[in-house]
Amino acid sequence: MKTVRLLSGLLIAVSLTTCTVQDLSKALNTVNSGTLTNSEIIQGLKEALNVGTNNSVASSSKVDGFFKNPTIKIPWPADAVAAETKLRALGMGTQVDKVVETLNRGAEEAAKSAAPIFLKAITNLTISDGLTILKGANNAATEYLKTNTSSALKTAFLPTVKTALDKVEITKYWTPLTTTYNKIPLVTPINTDLNNYVTGKAIDGLFTLIAAEELKIRTDPAARISDILKKVFK
Repeated sequence: MKTVRLLSGLLIAVSLTTCTVQDLSKALNTVNSGTLTNSEIIQGLKEALNVGTNNSVASSSKVDGFFKNPTIKIPWPADAVAAETKLRALGMGTQVDKVVETLNRGAEEAAKSAAPIFLKAITNLTISDGLTILKGANNAATEYLKTNTSSALKTAFLPTVKTALDKVEITKYWTPLTTTYNKIPLVTPINTDLNNYVTGKAIDGLFTLIAAEELKIRTDPAARISDILKKVFK
């Protein structure tokens, strides 16, 4: 009988020692997540999305928000990079730089119209969406916004970008450059649609910033600026 008890004790000891720290961590996380109500999950995720989108819109829509942020700065169009090289060689580098600046000014102006679109998507967040985001990757909330706002953002941004580029007189810099380049023998003419180009890059830039904000909230306790964020993302 003593032998049986001894063997049982050894088996229990072995099973406990083979339980890794990772296993224990998973178990604790399961317990922690179980303490959250559905309403707390939704409240926390909505707040995280609000914080992320508000910060991203605020930083990108100010002067130099795109132009002096190397992470999201809009470059000369890639499909016209050969033209950029040639134009700089012709001594038109200053004009090329001015085009790049005006493209970014257009994106900064367009970003101002993003806030209500993000707010609508955040307001419509369901319990199912919330659980998927909470258990998802570090960019799961950003991906939710991409899925639910990209089309609306393009619709809102395109006329705003056109107005903004007109406002900064992009054609004053773009038209002479493209006209000069297109007259060069044997080159492929530049036909870049700047309105669509800037719209796409502006949306991409916003989501880049939002993803960074989401990662901070998920991984940096200091970024959890309210009790509900601390509770949901502990």
